[in-house]
Amino acid sequence: MQALYIVPILAVLILVHELGHFLAARLFGIRVLEFGIGLPPRLFGIRRGGVLYSFNAIPLGGFVRVVGEDSRADEPDSLQNKPRWQRAIFFGAGALMNLLLAFLVMMLLVGFRGQPQFHLYVAEVVANSPAAAAGWQPGDRIVALDGQPVRDASQLVERTEQAAGRPLRVTLLRGTEQIETTVVPRDNPPPGQGRMGIRVLLEPAARLTVEFVQTGSPAAIAGIRPGDRLVRIGMYPIEDAAIYSLLLEQNAGQTVELTIEREGQTTTLQLAVPPKSAGESPNLGMTIRPTLVTARVPLWRVPLDGAVQTVVLVAQMVQGLLMLIRGEASLTDIAGPIGMGQLTSEILQLSPEPAWVTLGHLTALLSVNLAILNLVPFPALDGGRLFFVLVETIRGRRIPPEKEGLIHLIGFAILLTLMFIVAFVDIGRLLSGESLLR
Repeated sequence: MQALYIVPILAVLILVHELGHFLAARLFGIRVLEFGIGLPPRLFGIRRGGVLYSFNAIPLGGFVRVVGEDSRADEPDSLQNKPRWQRAIFFGAGALMNLLLAFLVMMLLVGFRGQPQFHLYVAEVVANSPAAAAGWQPGDRIVALDGQPVRDASQLVERTEQAAGRPLRVTLLRGTEQIETTVVPRDNPPPGQGRMGIRVLLEPAARLTVEFVQTGSPAAIAGIRPGDRLVRIGMYPIEDAAIYSLLLEQNAGQTVELTIEREGQTTTLQLAVPPKSAGESPNLGMTIRPTLVTARVPLWRVPLDGAVQTVVLVAQMVQGLLMLIRGEASLTDIAGPIGMGQLTSEILQLSPEPAWVTLGHLTALLSVNLAILNLVPFPALDGGRLFFVLVETIRGRRIPPEKEGLIHLIGFAILLTLMFIVAFVDIGRLLSGESLLR
């Protein structure tokens, strides 16, 4: 049933997109014939100011019909008789509204939920590397470089690149102990090792709560119960899922002290960690539910952070589209409404965030997706219509509206065919039980 969340999400995204076209038409005096909420067949309509506001049976978005959209019309309020710049804004207004919606959603998420706090861990240290010489160990958290805080892996890479060949002060957190080290990033590191010879993990801060314990499992034998919160393994505080996994791997086949919180009281248990099997992490026989820990964001920073996260989404979507064009991504990764429903259900099951936060992120992501895809210069899409305006600007004269309308009709037929193919692939994926998050 969680897959059905995609229905209202898509309805809102498409309606907002069409609202952009509607507002641009009203702004430039383009006569709107109909603004439809939902898709036909029509249930009923209300006429106001010469516009038919229709309410339709299929609750997926909406549509706008304006005079002269697909053919020549001699009326002064026809789309075809408007200046090029006004037509360009009309065609791009839908995508702009989707980007604005994504920004507003991200801003609300930042304002009400706050920002996740990320931890950067050393996951592996290569022998005879600068990190090994400095005494680094798996499970160490990288806190600062030359006294400057480190928040993600890209900052770590950038600063170690700048410090190649010279000493770099690195502050680590090992359990509860802060350690100052000095490392010299290599000028010419061996392939695949990086300048310091480490593999890192970036993980958002989270509280880990036991959700299920299998009878007779190592967790059950240790006395762990559902509802217990994992506090510490040995001297290491459990502040996210990454350190929990790293500590289990390091202590595979050994007995460790596990501190839990149960009904407000802390208790220390003896946990026998089973050995690894087939390269997998030790299986304790329990399910963990992470709850992300976020920090409040000052009110003045909320719009800025919302804008930054929206730009990141746009960059990711453009990169994904370019990978698809270059053949670096599989066409089987494309999903239509059915696949989006499956994706929604899978994300909600796996996300450590509350459902409203997860759905908010998904709404922003799909809104950006709709904006970018609509700007692709393909006939029948907004980008295709913008392309004709560009060609008209370069040529100094326009392509006859009848020919342009025919090209868009052919493009629309191709898009419908692709939609049926994608729907067929989505149904096949569902029947085979294949995940979109593989």
